[in-house]
Amino acid sequence: MHKFFDCAQVRIIAGKEFRDRIRNLWVLSVALIFSLFALAIAYFGTAQQGTVGFRGIDVTVASLVSLVIYLVPLIALILGYDAIVGERERGSMELLLSMPVTRLEILLGKYIGLSGALAVSTLAGFGAGLLPMASQLGVSDVYHYAGFVFSAILMGMAFLSLSLLVSVLASDRMRASGVAIGLWFFFVLIFDLVLTGALVVSNGSIGSGLFGALLMLNPADVFRLLNIFSSEQVQSMYGLATVMPERLTDPVVLSAIMCGWIAAPFLIARWRFK
Repeated sequence: MHKFFDCAQVRIIAGKEFRDRIRNLWVLSVALIFSLFALAIAYFGTAQQGTVGFRGIDVTVASLVSLVIYLVPLIALILGYDAIVGERERGSMELLLSMPVTRLEILLGKYIGLSGALAVSTLAGFGAGLLPMASQLGVSDVYHYAGFVFSAILMGMAFLSLSLLVSVLASDRMRASGVAIGLWFFFVLIFDLVLTGALVVSNGSIGSGLFGALLMLNPADVFRLLNIFSSEQVQSMYGLATVMPERLTDPVVLSAIMCGWIAAPFLIARWRFK
């Protein structure tokens, strides 16, 4: 029976991508950035109110969500934009395709390897950042924080999938890097600004159902909603909690939508690469 792909080939390619990121200290650098920010926000997050020290996991997660929305998509897009086009420019893609390996195995192996590097750096960084506060955390706090870290990894994988699509479509690394940065600006900075402007111009005529559906078109907003509705205290910090339709506040539904954001760009990239 003909196999869809060879797991051994995928594992070899994924392992090479992961080891390359370890050798150039990429994983360590990102983990260090995440741990420093997590520690700083956990301890100094309420300094503007005249107090310092750990104020609870809900406050820490609420502060970290805003930071992660800026950092993780940028890191994921930079990580994957040259995965395919870079190999083409170096001439190594022709050599790779001359071997008994399919295009799907190449694409899947690269995606898994890069996702592994991103996941390890995120886990290590945010885990190490909260270690000094470990004695002040209860079981529910650990569960809540683990959910936040897992959702950050899912968002990173969604943007990594987008960057892989860019890498397949682009004709050279320069154009790929420009499109990757453009995607970051669009999803992280421009999308919500345009949506807010549309709400103001329409004088609130955009219903909550349509508004919620539009938010699903941005994986960064899906990540934000996943963490807003994970805690009642966090909900009270965001006005979105009052306008979202109930069906789009279910973590299972939001997680499924995020998985869709991971799968859709990858499938398009696979079709184009094929």
